[in-house]
Amino acid sequence: MNSDRRQKLSGELLALIYIAIVAATACGTGAFYLLFPELAALSHDVLTRPRGTWASAPFMLAVTPVLTGAIGILITRTMPYGYGSVLLVVGGSIGLIVALKSPIAPALSAGLLPLVLGVKTWWYPPGILFGTSLLAILSLLRKRIAVASAAPPQPTPDDVVDDVIEMVFPNYYWLSALMIFVVLGVFAVKLTGLRLILFPPLVVIGFEMFGHTAICPWAKRPMVLPVACFLTAAGGFFFWTTLGVGPAAAACSMAWGILVLRVFDLHVPPALAVALLPLVMDAPTILYPISVGIGTLLITLWFLAYKSMALRLMVSMPLES
Repeated sequence: MNSDRRQKLSGELLALIYIAIVAATACGTGAFYLLFPELAALSHDVLTRPRGTWASAPFMLAVTPVLTGAIGILITRTMPYGYGSVLLVVGGSIGLIVALKSPIAPALSAGLLPLVLGVKTWWYPPGILFGTSLLAILSLLRKRIAVASAAPPQPTPDDVVDDVIEMVFPNYYWLSALMIFVVLGVFAVKLTGLRLILFPPLVVIGFEMFGHTAICPWAKRPMVLPVACFLTAAGGFFFWTTLGVGPAAAACSMAWGILVLRVFDLHVPPALAVALLPLVMDAPTILYPISVGIGTLLITLWFLAYKSMALRLMVSMPLES
């Protein structure tokens, strides 16, 4: 077994232990939202890729989700769920991430979760801080003993096209596309009554797809995304149904998510958060994985339409002499 494979396996094991410890603490103290679902995404990426972007910003890893969580609580306590409140939470969270120059995109999920699930307690941000601070400390320790990362893969033709799109179009193009999708997502929620169509990690998925197309792993294989997320959601719902809320359910849900992503050979950390989300919901039903499947299919189709429009605009642009 080569060093990269050993590093990934040991990182996954550490992430499972970490999630089980956080879940046990949440159950033991009654502080339910210590088990912030995006901790699954963050811990897996940070502990399997100790030289990655998120692991390289331990301070931002600790504080960014706390601050966006506070934005989410503030808006949830003052506004009902709807177009205005969702846009304020997502826009405010993106604005904070940009202002801080933070790479921690899962913080977007921390902001949206209170609004989607109706969480109004101010204990939510401190609860997040417990898990993110512990993870930041682990990431620093992990980085000290990590072996050198493998050489980066050579770019494919699709990578080059995506990179050109990012260079040609300014930020407001992709940001506008993301916010339009958020509006469409709220419309789908209003139309169907399924609030989890716009589940919190979906905004993280879209932020990376639209904002960092050239380096986003799931932007290369978008049609696999709905299947993978539906399966991780279904697994999380199954383990919640059979094991309840606790360390065993949390570890099994995350392990299932890791297995699904390994089968599809796809690196989508937010899909692991999808697996944990049932553990912080009041009474999830089978409609949860169905909602996740619908939401990820919608964002996939919108992303493909956006990419097609961007390519047509790029081709139509006059060449500079």
